[in-house]
Amino acid sequence: MMMKMKMDLDMRRLLLLCVFCALSVSLCSGACAEVDSDTEAVAGGQFKLGCISCKMRGEVEATAIVDWMFRARGEADFMHIYSYDGESARIIDERFQDRMVWHGSKNTFDLQDASVDLLNVTFNDSGTYRCVFNRVLSYEHYEFSTVVDKLVHLTVVAKATRGTASIVSEVMMYVSIIGLQLWLLVEMIYCYRKIAAAGEEALRASAAEYLAIASESKDNCAGVQVAE
Repeated sequence: MMMKMKMDLDMRRLLLLCVFCALSVSLCSGACAEVDSDTEAVAGGQFKLGCISCKMRGEVEATAIVDWMFRARGEADFMHIYSYDGESARIIDERFQDRMVWHGSKNTFDLQDASVDLLNVTFNDSGTYRCVFNRVLSYEHYEFSTVVDKLVHLTVVAKATRGTASIVSEVMMYVSIIGLQLWLLVEMIYCYRKIAAAGEEALRASAAEYLAIASESKDNCAGVQVAE
């Protein structure tokens, strides 16, 4: 009986440890929040072309390749300018040679942030940028391909004038991330309490069973002595 109680306690500790580790990883890894890119760059400076596409189900394994397209003002068609596959980047359009640097998801093929830095911005960089995610979701018995694209309408100015939309977007991003972190923390506390309550109930039941068996053994011993 004591061995059974010890096994119940060990299982409780193991389960608590698994839940804590899983939730801790989620908390530390951060949350994905889709935020619109800024749309105003300063000539001669550096600008981040933001592009984020979050998976609907984070537990599903996936790989993605990202392509950036550009359509200058006055032009009709998009031109392929940049590609990234999780390992290496390739600048395709010579207009952006040595001026585009990956600033998105790192050390993973599951790309969700495809942002890039545009260096030495010029007025000719004004126009529309298209970010395209070619994503493959891997399920147990099949794979599913999706394509997601986002547009960034960039205007290059001589002097910075940060707009209200940019400020609101940044604030909303941090609010979303903090909200998700708090939700995960509440879930962790709730799970801990449920497991703790279940463990205590199991221990009480085991203790009661042990006492009942001990009492029965004592009565049996007393009966044997009387018989003698």
